[in-house]
Amino acid sequence: MKSSNIIKISVLITLIILLTAGCVERVDNLYGSSGLGASPVTSWSEQKITPQIDSTAYIHPQASVIGAVSIGKNVMVSPQASVRGDEGMPIYIGDNSNVQDGVVIHALETADEEHNPVEKNLVEVGGKKYAVYIGNRVSLAHQSQVHGPASIGDDTFVGMQAFVFKSKVGNNVVLEPGVRIVGVTIPDGRYVPLGMIVSNQSVADNLPVITEDYVFVNLNKGVVYVNTNLAAGYNSMSGKAAVSSSAGHGE
Repeated sequence: MKSSNIIKISVLITLIILLTAGCVERVDNLYGSSGLGASPVTSWSEQKITPQIDSTAYIHPQASVIGAVSIGKNVMVSPQASVRGDEGMPIYIGDNSNVQDGVVIHALETADEEHNPVEKNLVEVGGKKYAVYIGNRVSLAHQSQVHGPASIGDDTFVGMQAFVFKSKVGNNVVLEPGVRIVGVTIPDGRYVPLGMIVSNQSVADNLPVITEDYVFVNLNKGVVYVNTNLAAGYNSMSGKAAVSSSAGHGE
């Protein structure tokens, strides 16, 4: 190889390294190496709001958790997941739930420019209002999306690439991979078959009931078990102590 070509290649490699290092530094300055960050001041929010994350939860460094987000005990948030409470606020994720690789949780605006609540974009659970509410022991499988206003009840499994928008999904529900849930309420104890689109309430009301012979009847229990143990294991590897929860705050 000619010396001139070697010099060109060396210069190119050096430039790539410098540019990459610069990008990493800029991201770290904004959000830190963990991917955690405050929401910005906007016309609808006068505060920078930081996430509230229990000490027993594990947020992978390649995940992004921003703004008005509350994450409970033993929650596992996997690589490339995005939980963004900067437009619709707040987002809540309950104890022992998991947010797997590539999952997106976001929401429509919940306040206008006069800081009045946009009620149509809020869901009420337990007397409190949320942009997105994820209950306890919920599994959000790879690349699924929950876009508020939306709520997911306890012990529910949301399958790979499933999509939930402007909907309420009950307790002990299974959304099989690729389903689309828009503008409806899914009753407790039902399942939505593979790839089905549910955008009509009468269809939602007549979804099949989960019985003991349903093939995925115990799927979520196993997924929760694995992910809560992964959260504990990753925390142990990083030397993170599992003590009382830490709370974010408005700045």
